Amino acid sequence: MSRLRSAARNGRRAGEEVSKAAEPKRNRSNKAAKEEEPLNASSPSCSRHSFHPPADVELLRSQLLRWYDNNKRELPWRTLAVTESDLNIRTYAVWVSEIMLQQTQVATVIDYYNKWMKRWPTVRHLSAATLEEVNQMWAGLGYYSRGRRLHEGAQKVVSQLKGQMPRTVDGLLKQLPGVGRYTAAAVGSIALGQVTGAVDGNVVRVLCRLRAIGADSTSAAVTEALWRLANTLVDPERPGDFNQAVMELGARVCSPRGPVCSQCPVQSHCHAFRTAQGKRGGTPGKPDRKPSTLPDIEDCMSSEACPLCPSEPWDEVLGVQNFPRKPPKKPPRVERTLTCVVTRPGGGGGGGGEEGGGDEYLLTRRPSTGLLAGLWEFPGLLQGEKSSSSKDKAALCARVSGLLAGDLTESLFRYAGEVVHVFSHIHQTYVVHSVRLRDAGAQTPSEKAQWLTRSALQEAAVSTGVKKILELCDSVDGQKEQSCSGGKRQNCTGTKKKKNQRASKKPKLSASDSGSRQVSLSAFFSHVKQDS
Repeated sequence: MSRLRSAARNGRRAGEEVSKAAEPKRNRSNKAAKEEEPLNASSPSCSRHSFHPPADVELLRSQLLRWYDNNKRELPWRTLAVTESDLNIRTYAVWVSEIMLQQTQVATVIDYYNKWMKRWPTVRHLSAATLEEVNQMWAGLGYYSRGRRLHEGAQKVVSQLKGQMPRTVDGLLKQLPGVGRYTAAAVGSIALGQVTGAVDGNVVRVLCRLRAIGADSTSAAVTEALWRLANTLVDPERPGDFNQAVMELGARVCSPRGPVCSQCPVQSHCHAFRTAQGKRGGTPGKPDRKPSTLPDIEDCMSSEACPLCPSEPWDEVLGVQNFPRKPPKKPPRVERTLTCVVTRPGGGGGGGGEEGGGDEYLLTRRPSTGLLAGLWEFPGLLQGEKSSSSKDKAALCARVSGLLAGDLTESLFRYAGEVVHVFSHIHQTYVVHSVRLRDAGAQTPSEKAQWLTRSALQEAAVSTGVKKILELCDSVDGQKEQSCSGGKRQNCTGTKKKKNQRASKKPKLSASDSGSRQVSLSAFFSHVKQDS
């Protein structure tokens, strides 16, 4: 531990030596920011929303940093941030981690981060990669525009900044695509030792509870108040550690649900905890049978003048979870997409390098902008408002025929089921059909379509939704194989008919066949929904 702290101090000194001119500018910037804070509507009207005695701030810093030193998780980007002496590599490494951690859990990011840094250990390595390689590496992590912006940023650093990462918070914010106020502050404080607070979702929750800020946490007034608090509290000697300590506290102790107040190192500073105790006459989270009727002289919930006080009544069941308050989320947009899994026998020259044996799958590339930009997916199109089975098949038939520059018949398309995949703002349902081509030489004239073997598809830049669709088709195929092995159907393996046997058209599924098939698919769909 002492070695890591020594490396952190040495790394910070290195950053200071590289950017001597930036530090005076940073000090002037912070001073100016404090002098320019007018007492307007965005400034807190109630004293409980601020930290006043400097001794309180010093005490909170020491308590929080002591807890962090003893309880922090050992994460690869944290280790690299304190052991990497090269300022450029350190800044790049922290930048990558902060982009990956946006809207993504730490446990999910660790493996992706380690693989990324092993393949592209410096900004120059990333700059030399192709977008396709970046998308492949990012596949499954979600919010795919993040990977694209990292790639764009690396190319900009190499081509326009001579390979040198920005050395100030302001430079990070202005010169790197996809870097906002929080990311610039986090990278600046952790990698460069810049004295600035950083406000992410965890920090919002911690500060709102510490200072009983109960107004809409997404409002401009609350946002600016939280940044002022963060800049007031940040430790000037260990800004990066302090910011990470607040985030760690929010993630592990002061959590959205079920906060463990008994383990909080700064409990004595928390107005939410104190308010909950006063209103319940005991431990927060465990309301008494008879709530206290004594008035709370610090309670300003009915104050219309203060833009930071709660506008809604206190909920005794929630306790400290009354803070922060957020507006209700907008319901996700509902979409239904017709999707077709097109396969052909192996050996037709598809990607992946395999020779014969397995099937090959037809995939198309999404547009370079928008949702899942540049990723590969099965051919599809949005389902019409007045859809029907025949209309769906006709639409998919036209789509696939256009990709293959040939004429297919609607009778080849088989309904497989539905797959639900929920994005942050879209509730997507894939209506899945499948079609198997007999010709292994079916070609794709467009550069935006390709044939991939199963192994190549698994490694390609595809979304989680594509993998769910593939699982559905595997399940349907597995059911067919079980039916064949059980002797429930004849000619399942495609054996030739006897010469004297008259050829007949393939019979349609009877109502009973359809029903039994639907029951088994429903069981599968419930499993998929639980996983999503």
